[in-house]
Order: sequence, then structure tokens, then C-alpha cells
Amino acid sequence: MPQSSPMKHQRSLIAVLLVLLSCGFLATSLVSYYTALNSIRDGIINTELPLTSDNVYSEIQKDLVRPILISSMISRETYVRDWVIAGEQDAEQITRYLREVQEHYDTVTSFFVSEKTHTYYQAKGILKQIKHDDPRDAWYYRVRDMQAPYEINVDVDMANDDRMTVFINYKVFDYEQRFIGTTGVGLTVDAVVKLIDTYQQRYNRSVFFVDTHGRLVLTGAGGGPMGARVGQSLSEIEGLEELLAKLPNPQSGDFEYQEHGRDHFLNVRFIPELNWYLFVDKHEDGAVAGIRQSLYLNLLIWLVVTSTVIALVSLVMARYQRRISALATTDLLTRLPNRRGFDLLANQAVQEARRTANPLCALMLDLDNFKLLNDSHGHMAGDEVLRHFARTLQNTVRKSDILCRWGGEEFILLLKDTSPEQARELGEKIRQLTEQSSIHFNNADLRITTSLGLAKLHDAESLEQLITRADRALYRAKQSGRNRLCEEPL
Repeated sequence: MPQSSPMKHQRSLIAVLLVLLSCGFLATSLVSYYTALNSIRDGIINTELPLTSDNVYSEIQKDLVRPILISSMISRETYVRDWVIAGEQDAEQITRYLREVQEHYDTVTSFFVSEKTHTYYQAKGILKQIKHDDPRDAWYYRVRDMQAPYEINVDVDMANDDRMTVFINYKVFDYEQRFIGTTGVGLTVDAVVKLIDTYQQRYNRSVFFVDTHGRLVLTGAGGGPMGARVGQSLSEIEGLEELLAKLPNPQSGDFEYQEHGRDHFLNVRFIPELNWYLFVDKHEDGAVAGIRQSLYLNLLIWLVVTSTVIALVSLVMARYQRRISALATTDLLTRLPNRRGFDLLANQAVQEARRTANPLCALMLDLDNFKLLNDSHGHMAGDEVLRHFARTLQNTVRKSDILCRWGGEEFILLLKDTSPEQARELGEKIRQLTEQSSIHFNNADLRITTSLGLAKLHDAESLEQLITRADRALYRAKQSGRNRLCEEPL
């Protein structure tokens, strides 16, 4: 029970130290992490994404808006309108013109459809006659009846083996603003997809386009967010369900959403030329991977440092505990066990003697006239005599024997597996060595003798009873004239 309390206090101290180190280190690491995280998020939202959006928009103006401008130019071309008003006399003239447009501006197709003759003119020649009941010609009547001057439409190109093509269909009016046909150019969908993939690789962002109804209209080869495909609505994509409600009218802005616990940042820009929204999407993981690694490294360092500190503190405390325990059980002057240390060892010896039925003897020793020596030569001399006597005892007894300074000038020796005769012989040897020895101190030769009391452990006898009988024997040795050994009757 006495040992459990210090151990409990030691564990409590280590636990408190661990909590303090953990709280301090974790607080510092987390504050640094979240400060850096907020800084990165702020940089993404206010700098990176708007800048990327500007760059992509510039690229779009060159790569996607340019075909719109080409279509607009054709629709306002005086030559085209004059040729139509003149009665579309020579088809080769318009096809040659369309061919030059296609080659000069590097489009995949260029065309003109006449409202008067319903003829579909293309760079390769006359393609067909437009018919109202032909499903493949529905686009023309849709463009004719719409209010906007043009549309962007993804459809198959009959002039190029039905390849999926992004058409810019532009209305053509005569000088009196009467509708006279539709013209335009086209880019293959593959080409547009490659453009988007180029944007994504160049800027390390996800880029896609959404129309004003909230449907994806153009994505890269890998699809849009979470692999969404063209035609899907934002309402079908995790995290983006409520975004369309935030864009009731064409506008730009910064938004955030989550998918599978990952934060995403969006910069949305309305492109009036396309009547689409440009979405530039960046998820947080890639941006904060570096600071997360730093956090994990800091936590690893914290673990190593804390483990090292706790190990060192435990080691120091264990050594200190051992030292305290040694001080509690050791006599500082003679370096022999004191009473407490003797009790711990002697009780084990008594139990062992009972278990094995081996004899156990106790010798009580007292230095004769020690007080007189102290009074005559001083306490320093008395201390030197005690140390000398302790060394004599240590050099005489076996390692298995238990030797202790009982108090003052008294010592006790517990002899394991030793008969009274053997104990008596050893006691006499100690008495003679003490009597014959001389201790030189401060130019004086000090001499002293010792009296001894011997007792043998009886069956069912306790340690205290054995010591009491040995002490009675010592008392008789003192009363009988000192410098002798008396034995307690068996």
C-alpha cells in the first residue's frame, strides 16, 4: 500500500504533463493549420479562380466566341444579302464564298439556308432542300421563329458524315429587316472537348459550361463534376442542387459546395455571347494537400517529442523514486539497510525459513561505551567508528545474510541457514575483530568493543519475537561486563 501512492502520483504527474504538452502542441499546430487553410481558401476564392476564369474567358473568346463573330459577319455580309435578293441565280457563287470562309477561318463547316427556296447551301455545294416535316430540319424552323438573333446548337452535321458538331446558327435579314435565311459555321464537338481539356490541363481546374436552364452543355472528355455528362441538370449533381436557385438571372459570382465531404470552390461567369455560364471548379484537397502534410508532419513530430519527453520524465522519476526508496530503506552514515529496509528483507527470510525448515539466527550487536567515546572525541569520531564497524561486519558476513543498523550504535544481523553454533562462532569472530581493531582519527587511535545477543528462530515465532529475545540476550551481555556474547536459551 505505501508504494502504490507514489506510483499513483507519478502516473498522475505524467498524465498532466502529457495533457499539457498535447494541448499546447495541438493548439499551436491547429491554429497554424487553420490560418494557412483560411489563407489558401481566400487566395482560391479571391485570386486564383477569378484569374483562371479570366484566362479561360479570354481563351473562349478566341476559340468559341470567334465562330459566333464569324457567323455574325456572314449574316451581315452585303454580298450574301445581295445574292439572295437577286434571286439566288448562281449556286456556285455562294458555295465558293462559304468554302473560302471555312478554309480561311478553319471551321469544320459553313452554310446558308434560304427562306425563299429552302435550299441548304454548304461549302461543298447544295446539300438538300429543307422540309418542315423532316425531323432533321427542325433546327431551322426553331431558329426562324426564335427571338434571339442566333443560337448555339449541338447536332449532327449531314455534310460531314453526321459528325457531332457545335453549330452557331445566325439569322439573316435583308435591308428591310425581313428574315431571308439562316447562316453559320460549326466546330466538331471533339474539337470543343479538346479545347476544354486543354483549359483544364493548363489551369489545373475543372471547366464546364451550363446553359441558363441549368443543364450541362459542354464538358471535357472526363465529363463535368463527379463525371456528370452533357444534358444533365445541376439539380442531379451532388452539392449543386441548390446552385441554380442562386442564379435566377444571368450573373457571375463565387460559390462553394461539398461532395463526399470534399469542399469545392466555384467561380461562375455568364458569357452573353454564348448565353451560357462558365464554371471553373477547384476542389480543396489539391490546394491544401501541402499544409495537411505539414500538419501530419507536425503531429508526428509532436508524437515523437512528447514520447521522448514522457520517456525521459518517466526515467528520471523512476530513478528519483528508486533513490527515494533507497534513502527510505538505507542508513546514510553506514550505507547499511535501516530498520525499514531490514523489515522488508527479514520478513522474507523468516517465511523462507519456515517453508524450508532451515535454521535462522539473529545477532544483536551494540558498541560498548559509545556515548563515552562521543563525549571524549566528538561526534565526528563516533561517526567514523560506526562506519568502520559497519565495514568490518560487511567484510565478515555472507552476501545472503541480512545486516542492518538498528539505531544509534546498535546493529542486527540475521543469519540464514545458520545453526546457533555457527552463529556463536561468527559472533565471537566479530567480537574479536572489533576488540583488536584500531581506528585512526585526528591523530588518535580509537578502540572499542562490542556486546552481542544471540537467538534462534523458534517454530511459529514471529520476527518481532525473535528480535526481542536477541535483544534480551544482548542486555545480559551488557550486564555481564560487556565485550561478550550471550545466547538466549533455545
